[in-house]
Amino acid sequence: MLKGLLKSVKWIAISLVGLVIALAILIWSITFHPPALQAEAVVNQANAPTLKAGQQLKVLSWNVQYMSGKNYEFWYDRLDGDGPDIRASKADITQTFTQIAQLIIEQNPDVILLQELHDNAKRTDYEDQLQRLLTLLPSEYSNYSETLYWQAGFVPLPQIMGSVGMKLAVISKYKLGDAMRHQLATIKTDPVSDQFNFRRAIQEVSLPIAGEAGATSSKLTLMNTHFDAFAQGSDTMQQQVAYLHQLLADKNAKGQSWMIAGDLNLLPPGQYEKMDATARSYYQPKSELTGIYNQFNVIPSIEQATGANAKSWFTHFPNRAEVTAPDRTIDYFVYGDKMQVESAQVLQQNTWHISDHLPMIVTITLP
Repeated sequence: MLKGLLKSVKWIAISLVGLVIALAILIWSITFHPPALQAEAVVNQANAPTLKAGQQLKVLSWNVQYMSGKNYEFWYDRLDGDGPDIRASKADITQTFTQIAQLIIEQNPDVILLQELHDNAKRTDYEDQLQRLLTLLPSEYSNYSETLYWQAGFVPLPQIMGSVGMKLAVISKYKLGDAMRHQLATIKTDPVSDQFNFRRAIQEVSLPIAGEAGATSSKLTLMNTHFDAFAQGSDTMQQQVAYLHQLLADKNAKGQSWMIAGDLNLLPPGQYEKMDATARSYYQPKSELTGIYNQFNVIPSIEQATGANAKSWFTHFPNRAEVTAPDRTIDYFVYGDKMQVESAQVLQQNTWHISDHLPMIVTITLP
């Protein structure tokens, strides 16, 4: 009898181990595991023009909050995760697409860097938002590259319970060269939850520059990123900034022409002290970006971000009922020493209602 019981226990144990292995394989198969570096596809139209040495280039960067507008307070918009809303309505998403396309057409940038576009996500009806946006823009914006940083066939979170997909995108009037994805450090929780977490990345895209004779003589490297949020209690942000710092230092050392833009989810040095207690809870007293500011050229500068006109450089308008206006800077341009900036600004007029981030725009002169 004891022998039979032990045999039964043995088979139960084997079955449980098999079940755990099968579950692990299933979770791995529906989640996203990119390598440290990955070449990305580039789409160019046959007649796309090439940048020319010495020309001016207008670049727009914007976290478009997956086209959901400002009529919601999503569950993650509060630290305790109890925001009341799960998704935006189809009507609001359509309206936001129209508003974003109109602003792009009015501003007429040469290159657009977008963060937080959805692709095959249940909460936005499984749509490829980049492709939808391209149909609303003039045909000259037909050169592009994209980089996923969140993807899973199913996320077992009550507010999602379905697929997710989020990506960065570079859209250009000009011919694109090669593209690369840089994997950033990820937030660590537990072995199962980690499989469903974001895989934040830096998207790197080159644009060839033709010299006076018309032949390609150099290139401009544009980078696009969206760092983690809600990383309190970990060193994830420090790791992501450290990777960025080394990447940019290497490009400077090689004499490259480069610029990076995006949502870094971090304050500029000196802005923490000016914020209320609730806002401070998302950040460290000493900004992780201090080293970036010390070594590289940053828009906005510390003086702009903390001075008398700091409000004009606020880029984030949190989705919380008690916040009635943009109240912090967490989006930036950082650029190399070979770049000449002609003008830069945060577009604040008639943009507060479109996303929880405001678009930034910069005009540079190519070397």
